[in-house]
Amino acid sequence: MTPGLRPVTPLGILAARLDAVCARLGGVEPGLRAELEGIRDLAVGFEPYLEHHTSPESAELAALADATRSAPWSGSLEAEMLSGHVEGRFLQFLLRLTGARRVLELGMFTGYSALAMAQALPEGGEVVACELDPEVAAFAQRCFPAGARVDVRVGPAADTLAELAAEGQVFDVVFVDADKAGYAGYLDAVLDGGLLAPGGLVAVDNTLMQGQPWAGPDTPNGAAIAAFNDRLTADPRVEQVLVPLRDGITLVRRTTP
Repeated sequence: MTPGLRPVTPLGILAARLDAVCARLGGVEPGLRAELEGIRDLAVGFEPYLEHHTSPESAELAALADATRSAPWSGSLEAEMLSGHVEGRFLQFLLRLTGARRVLELGMFTGYSALAMAQALPEGGEVVACELDPEVAAFAQRCFPAGARVDVRVGPAADTLAELAAEGQVFDVVFVDADKAGYAGYLDAVLDGGLLAPGGLVAVDNTLMQGQPWAGPDTPNGAAIAAFNDRLTADPRVEQVLVPLRDGITLVRRTTP
């Protein structure tokens, strides 16, 4: 977990809770205390170890992340929404392994994942990034370096998807990281609207949602992700794998015509 930010992944939350428990072990038998502290250390060190042993982010991405963390967010926006270093590298690997040239992102926030993916594309490649909030979109565009291959579309994702389909646009990879209640509709629009290239890949973020789908508490986002995961698991059109990276990324591939 990044210092100063609250934990927002299942493992980060687990680590923080174990750390808090270990701080209250005053009178506990020494052997049990040592066991609990060992469990705490295993959890606390996991995500920093991943960060350390993942290739570093570019200077442009580091600057964008710093700007996001230092901005005075309010309301439903917070710096913790940043995709970040390890997830950015994971997305870059996906694009390079699949040979993607055109990427669609639903839910850009300050543009970390959009820029990370754009940096992984070959010459002539492009990321089309959709963001609902015009002020957040403007923040991202101010942070993008000159020549960043990101086409920002501002407005409701469902409207933008319809516009892109009408334009005949097709994408090799689609990254979904928008409002959680809209995930099922966005996936249907991508799969059935001609937006995904044959053999294309969909990556859906936050599908572990801080552990809420199986451990609670029952929040609207947790309930939406639980419903989406159940629906996707039963969907005969696709195959999928839920990768336990940060807050969960589900990779989806269409298997029916």
